[in-house]
Amino acid sequence: MAIIITGASKGIGKYLFEEYSKKGYEVYGTYNSTKNIIENKNITQVDISDYKSVTEWIVKLNDSLKDLILINCAGITYNAFTHKSDIEQWHKVIDINLKGTFNVIRQILPIMRNQNYGRIITFTSVVVKYPTLGISAYTASKSGLIGLTKTIAIENASKGITANTINLGYSNIGMGLNNVPKENQEQLKLKIPNGRFCNPEEILNTIDYIINTEYFNGSTIDINGGLI
Repeated sequence: MAIIITGASKGIGKYLFEEYSKKGYEVYGTYNSTKNIIENKNITQVDISDYKSVTEWIVKLNDSLKDLILINCAGITYNAFTHKSDIEQWHKVIDINLKGTFNVIRQILPIMRNQNYGRIITFTSVVVKYPTLGISAYTASKSGLIGLTKTIAIENASKGITANTINLGYSNIGMGLNNVPKENQEQLKLKIPNGRFCNPEEILNTIDYIINTEYFNGSTIDINGGLI
């Protein structure tokens, strides 16, 4: 079994890369602009918004990709009120988060279909249900991923492939909490019935559940501690 993780040089992607490597899986990852701080030959610099780059990367890996699991972690955000936003920065978020994720899935699906097995797990965000000021590009990209995933699920279920999203709330790892000023974090916890932020192990457990449950397909799991 092989696992591909996009955005594997930091945050959730880095954590998952390290944990699944410890478990003995063959894990392959990408990074782009962030310095690759994981010393591992299986992590490659790939601009996922560039379809040609994605294609070249997957072609090189092709013979190693058996019983494939794809975990889409790569993403960026950009903060600005919509009417004040920089058009290039806004488009860049869509290009990486939505278009880039599609590029990877598009290259992976034929391999999965030939093998009659696959798991596609994509991280979306709590903001698609609970809007936040100034992140229209990020919200649009994550909302688009949910729709994309549902279509992929019904197109490929007969081939033993599932596609699901994880709607992640505020966690102790990744960029979500990093964007919340420390003085606002305690106030934010008051909106979370569990009274705390998500631990990385709980994200890992959720991914394991999705991998092991074929009938869970075309769906979204909310990991937000009951955020209201």
